Amino acid sequence: MSKIIIKTPEQIEWIRKAGKLTAMTLDMIGAYVRAGVSTLELDNIMNTFILSNGGVSACIDYKWANKWGKWGYPRCTCISLNDVICHGIPRADEILKEWDILNIDVTTIVDGYFGDASRMYTVGNVSEKAKDLITVTKKAWEIGIAEVRPGNFFGNIGYAISQYVESRWYSVVRDYTGHGVGLEFHEEPYVYHKAAKNTWPKMQPGMIFTIEPMINLGKYASKLDKDNWTAKTKDGSLSAQFEHTILVTEKWHEILTVV
Repeated sequence: MSKIIIKTPEQIEWIRKAGKLTAMTLDMIGAYVRAGVSTLELDNIMNTFILSNGGVSACIDYKWANKWGKWGYPRCTCISLNDVICHGIPRADEILKEWDILNIDVTTIVDGYFGDASRMYTVGNVSEKAKDLITVTKKAWEIGIAEVRPGNFFGNIGYAISQYVESRWYSVVRDYTGHGVGLEFHEEPYVYHKAAKNTWPKMQPGMIFTIEPMINLGKYASKLDKDNWTAKTKDGSLSAQFEHTILVTEKWHEILTVV
């Protein structure tokens, strides 16, 4: 618990500004999502927009390491198509086509403070299975957010999400989680989207974190692509995700990644 940062009112106000820019970016890019556009084009449009509105991307050159090496992320955003769960790298040769579904994940920095969110987009008339997956994922995300209030257990977020998702015969990705955010890109706590009921820690006013369930049409298992970033469903099934940055308030919660 001691590692979870309780933000001050001043810090919250700056994080709210970063969250607003993140939401503005996701609002703006929807008009450009169409067949024939590359994911790199979308990324470049978002990078220009973020810079022109007083922010920078948190993703560019963000680094992680494992026993095989250390990698810096090369783009402004993550764009994850179809069977990509998360961290898809925008590419010039990745061209959107009819029936694609995609998640766009944006994290902006405004004066040193972070706001993180993602949304689903569709290209043309997607399949009924894809539509239902997106609907269930959004509902699961909303169910998780509804658990955010002072004194509640973090585990109840994941418990509520997984109970709903599994009742619809979809699966919750285990390998990637929500996280604290605001002063850094990734902070304590990890926010699991499948968890046991009433498991610690408890939420306190001033905590800020993301809820970002990744839901698969098939099984929950993931695999990491050779670029060491792109996570895909192991069985090749579709995946969907929504994300907000959430503040625990004195009585309830506030979504910070809104305009």
